[in-house]
Amino acid sequence: MFENAFNNIDRAMRNDEGLSSELDYAEQTSWLLFLKYLDDLEQERQDQAELEGRDYTPILDEAYRWQTWAAPKDEDGELDHNAAKTGQDLIDFVNGKLFPYLKTFNTSDADVDTLEYKVGEIFSELANRFRSGYSLREVIDIVDTLDFGSTDAKHELSDLYETRIKRMGNAGRNGGEYYTPRPLIRAMIQVVDPKIGETIYDGACGSAGFLCEAWDYLRRPDLSGEEWETLQRRTFYGQEKKSLAYVLGVMNMILHGIEAPTIRHANTLTENVMDIQQADRHDIVLANPPFGGGERREVQQNFPIKSGETAYLFLQHFIRKLKAEGRFSHGRGAVVIKNTFLSNTDNASVELRKELLATCNLHTVLDCPGGTFQGAGVKTVVLFFNKGTPTREIWYYQLDPGRSLGKTNPLNDDDLKEFVELKASKADSDKSWTVMADDLNQVTWDLTVRNPNTPDEEPLREPAEIIDAMLARDEETANILEDIRGML
Repeated sequence: MFENAFNNIDRAMRNDEGLSSELDYAEQTSWLLFLKYLDDLEQERQDQAELEGRDYTPILDEAYRWQTWAAPKDEDGELDHNAAKTGQDLIDFVNGKLFPYLKTFNTSDADVDTLEYKVGEIFSELANRFRSGYSLREVIDIVDTLDFGSTDAKHELSDLYETRIKRMGNAGRNGGEYYTPRPLIRAMIQVVDPKIGETIYDGACGSAGFLCEAWDYLRRPDLSGEEWETLQRRTFYGQEKKSLAYVLGVMNMILHGIEAPTIRHANTLTENVMDIQQADRHDIVLANPPFGGGERREVQQNFPIKSGETAYLFLQHFIRKLKAEGRFSHGRGAVVIKNTFLSNTDNASVELRKELLATCNLHTVLDCPGGTFQGAGVKTVVLFFNKGTPTREIWYYQLDPGRSLGKTNPLNDDDLKEFVELKASKADSDKSWTVMADDLNQVTWDLTVRNPNTPDEEPLREPAEIIDAMLARDEETANILEDIRGML
């Protein structure tokens, strides 16, 4: 229904000099979609109020509503070309009036649950990148044809939007940080098995892939009104530091059917973990925090285990954000992290592993193959843990899809089917085994993935041995060259 519209939007944006990458396309499409969605929602609320004889005051002033500046209609419901701005007039209005007006919604006392908060946060840092008012007019006219009114329409729009985010994730230029492979997310959710009534949190939510997939997992056609309201208002919570990721996350959740996503635009790591109270905690944490980013020293002061590795700070935050006793069971976490966390010998790594094992039941480690994350260049594992009881035994699963993963051959749901099935019983197999916590090294708490069912790899040589071998080869090469010289 809308695929051609999205293709035409791409075609128009590729012709604009200000837009050059998939990140630009996703960003610019997102703010236009958001304003169109907001206008449709406002119109629906206004119509409902009139039916009930109530007054309704729109969030945006009349001059800045979509139906006024972007798509004014004549008496026949067609675009009023005399009133619709285009060319330089359109660019001047968007840059000089619309964006400055929308930024005024960015106030410190705005409630995160409100649309006013989202308007302020989305437009406080984003900028219009269209240079041609004719390209922008072309895209606006296409976006205006999109209908957010029905469930089927939203479902198709959400699929198309997910495809756009995935393409952005594969496009390089840090695009991968916005996209976690959906088959991996779905497997993590199946293992954690959230229930209606539990809260789900992602403190580095990016494009909200975990929250959207959890929504898809929980919603059913036979939900009661109260259950539906619980899912809409009191289930999904996220935080995101970066502006582009924030707008992607908000728009992605809206297109999936969550009308007012509870996503805060904030740096999660500026929160002192020692200040987290029981009311701040959640039943479930699902996350893929950024790897390798460096935080300032003052940010590291918010954590008992200091580290320049951002993912280590996030893991401490997630442990403390989980409830020890949730509504139905212990708080449950599933977090993606670099596999070097399992074996690094620096103080922060050792202390964090020790804390994780002591305060949580780290019951499962999923070892992901290289190529799981396009262009990331690192191997990852998923840690599954329950808060409140120490670790007794750890079940490992070494994922081997039997092929090299890449852009044209990505991870799929079937690749993870065996993991999910075996996880239920923690069965041993060629790819899975169990390690008792008492058998771990009590000094290093090393958790390295060592599959007992595969032959040991040849041990790495010592540096001195490698240097000796290199010198021997150099000597051999010199002798050969001398022999050749003698033959000349």
